[in-house]
Amino acid sequence: MDFLKLAHVRYSVRAYRPDSVPEAILQQILDAARMAPTAANRQAFRLIVVHTAGREQELKRIYCRDWFVQPPLIIGICAIAADAWKRSTDGKNYGDVDATIAMDHLIMAAADLGLGTCWIAAFDPKAAREILHIPEGIEPVAFTPLGFPADKPGLKKRQPIENLVLYESWPHP
Repeated sequence: MDFLKLAHVRYSVRAYRPDSVPEAILQQILDAARMAPTAANRQAFRLIVVHTAGREQELKRIYCRDWFVQPPLIIGICAIAADAWKRSTDGKNYGDVDATIAMDHLIMAAADLGLGTCWIAAFDPKAAREILHIPEGIEPVAFTPLGFPADKPGLKKRQPIENLVLYESWPHP
């Protein structure tokens, strides 16, 4: 699909069919995340693919919505701060930025291949660490369910472009 069209049609899916995701499609989606640009090409992130079957109650500790565990898979992305590039002028660590770019590639690839996702940032990081055995120094950044949508997109609410884009500099007060 044309990327600009894909950006307009992709939506946050909140109802999933239980159908399994073919392994070949999953691998394409994971590869899209692998190909994401990262600062200094460090790729300081890891993806965790979790099968939901039989783990629904445990996984709902990470994010409590029923639809979170409806599809066959959940994917989490974690930043590895120690491996990430840091800006020399102020020490800003780009691990979380790199992880979000990779997750964006993943969710766009999923939409392009007919699968649904929903970016989850409002998860419980302590529960994620416990359930997925995420060690200290590794930051869980986002999660998404991954499966075939059982709903239809609603109206996509976005601000007008003129509210979001500045030219040349930030306006003076």
